[in-house]
Amino acid sequence: MAPQRYSNVGTALIFLYVTQLSTGMKCICLVCTNHLCETEGACWNSVMLRNGKEEVLKSCVSPHQMKGQIFCPSSSNILRRECCFTDFCNNITLHLPKVGNVSSTPSWGPLKLAVVIVIPACLLCLAAIVTICTLRGQQCPYNKIERHDVEEPLSDHSLMSSGKSLKDLIFDLTTSGSGSGLPLLVQRTIARSIVLHETIGKGRFGEVWRGRWSGEDVAVKIFSSRDERSWFREAEIYQTIMLRHEHILGFIAADNKDNGTWTQLWLVSEYHEHGSLFDYLNCHTVSVDGVIILALSIASGLAHLHMEIIGTQGKPAIAHRDLKSKNILVKKSGTCAIADLGLAVKHDSVTNMIDIPSNHRVGTKRYMAPEILDDKIYINNIESFKRADIYSLGLVFWELVRRCSIRGIHDDYQLPYYDMVPSDPSIEDMRKVVCDQKLRPNIPNHWQSCEALRVMGKIMRECWYANGAARLTGLRIKKTISQLTVTKDLKV
Repeated sequence: MAPQRYSNVGTALIFLYVTQLSTGMKCICLVCTNHLCETEGACWNSVMLRNGKEEVLKSCVSPHQMKGQIFCPSSSNILRRECCFTDFCNNITLHLPKVGNVSSTPSWGPLKLAVVIVIPACLLCLAAIVTICTLRGQQCPYNKIERHDVEEPLSDHSLMSSGKSLKDLIFDLTTSGSGSGLPLLVQRTIARSIVLHETIGKGRFGEVWRGRWSGEDVAVKIFSSRDERSWFREAEIYQTIMLRHEHILGFIAADNKDNGTWTQLWLVSEYHEHGSLFDYLNCHTVSVDGVIILALSIASGLAHLHMEIIGTQGKPAIAHRDLKSKNILVKKSGTCAIADLGLAVKHDSVTNMIDIPSNHRVGTKRYMAPEILDDKIYINNIESFKRADIYSLGLVFWELVRRCSIRGIHDDYQLPYYDMVPSDPSIEDMRKVVCDQKLRPNIPNHWQSCEALRVMGKIMRECWYANGAARLTGLRIKKTISQLTVTKDLKV
């Protein structure tokens, strides 16, 4: 896209909104529906080299993302990012430096020259003091101070020698803060200490690797630089205040790695060796108790995602928009965690706005709700997207219950609508079956012989109503399934 186009759009938006009162800073946003966003943090501007051409991206950065400045200052021959702090200050077009161009050589003013001279001198003095203290066998007073400021970058050695697991480290550094995740400089320190071992999957925007950090396995989702928007979006969603939950994949870190010729964008999360629910059900049958545990954990995770928490440190309502068995991971405990939030949307209850891109028909076609297939979803209402998630949840439950073994009897694993559409159905294929013919996956009669499976079948039907407003809510589904836990004391 030509940079001039964005400049014209930005000028028009400034003229339209400059007289409106607002509590936040207004910024140009190329990924927003109205090309405008508001934030208490900063306006974000970036340019990258893609296929030999410069590609521009403008958006908002929230205050908690500004702590470590990971998303702001960055400059190389193929990538440049900046943050600014006045209304529409990102309404300028950045350009990458020309290699070999004499005019791109920085001019050293008096202030920069002073910084270049003073900082090395101070470092040399500090090194001399530390050396003298060491030679005298004394412990420097500086080393006696315990530094607990989580905004300071931690060394690899201090993190690894702390003796704490990642889970404990995340708990310690998030419970006293906003609950949105590790400080960004700590994220960078962790990410740059990870050793990649093997590829464990490929997603829509890149590869997923198993890595090791301080003896622990982690999952590393690697995006290429051309998918910077997707990486930024997923990292932003995962770091939403109070999103962390036992049944939502645990986010650890986001970092970019630039070696001068190409850039990798990392998103680090917890690693679960069983893989996705899709992989697990292909290889394993499940007992009735196992079905209840898995289903209850999925419903709990989705209910938390959908829930809005009111307060100063509140959580917005979030809709997943791509819920399916491949985006749900099975934990060692036999419960699940919902993953892949890159397509999720958040609802701002103050402005009653949903940060959704212009193309709202996204997700996996086989799991799309009727209103999405018909292009009749009301995109200005977060409840519409929640109801579409519930429809997809009913299909996931159908996949799960089919693999339940009762007295040795179970069905083979199949995807929803396997007997009605091709293996890679188009939107038109799905629309004919789901909207025109109003068909749904078959619920076998033998499920009626087991109370738990009978209730699960009833839940599925109430998730698949053509009228989204008639479908169950995530919280209602969670409560109904929790009442099936008769044989075990489940705490989910």
